Amino acid sequence: MLDWLATPLSGAATHTIEAAVYWHARLMVLAWGVLLPLGALAARFFKVLPGQDWPRVLDTKPWWHAHRALQWSGVALMTLALGLVLARQGLPGAGPMALSHAWLGWLLAAAAWLQVAAGQARGSKGGPGSQTLRGDHYDMTPRRVRFERLHKGLGWAALLASVACTVLGLVVADAPRWMLLVLGLWWALLAVAFAALQRAGRCVDTYQAIWGPDPAHPGNRRPAVGWGVRRPLG
Repeated sequence: MLDWLATPLSGAATHTIEAAVYWHARLMVLAWGVLLPLGALAARFFKVLPGQDWPRVLDTKPWWHAHRALQWSGVALMTLALGLVLARQGLPGAGPMALSHAWLGWLLAAAAWLQVAAGQARGSKGGPGSQTLRGDHYDMTPRRVRFERLHKGLGWAALLASVACTVLGLVVADAPRWMLLVLGLWWALLAVAFAALQRAGRCVDTYQAIWGPDPAHPGNRRPAVGWGVRRPLG
């Protein structure tokens, strides 16, 4: 069994890979396989913490700090991983799969950088406790609505596409079988966690997590943005 797990996906007797490609793969798996999915789960399911006395206690920040740290770290590692292979001539394992992996990878990189840029252009917060009550988020202006639709839709689509890109990369690199098996089990665990948290009603609306369900708040008078978002809480 150990010999089978250590054998490359193609069944070849040996497995050799350049150092740059090796570290490119490691960093990409860490970024897209671990950091970015965990950051997305933190943002979707932990805006209201278990045991939190909502709505007396509002706007807890752990989810935000975790999301920002994980996503920025993931994008930074992804960018470093791209730099490692940019200096190479050609593509590893030239062929349709290598080209597909490369093009899909660049699309995912563009999506990640766009997410960072969009986050910086999401507009002002506003709301009770701020210097001015008015704000893009508090008022749920068209700018804020567009940002949320782009950020949520593009983010989850990119994570799903990254699974295909990772599998293509493993095949192109002719990685050992155990790598694909471990990643498959990890993705299955993430999927089960997503389903369990979603079913438990943990996907709560950002707006109500911050300001509560009072209809006096302007954002509560319009539908929540995104699929499966729970509103109102309670």
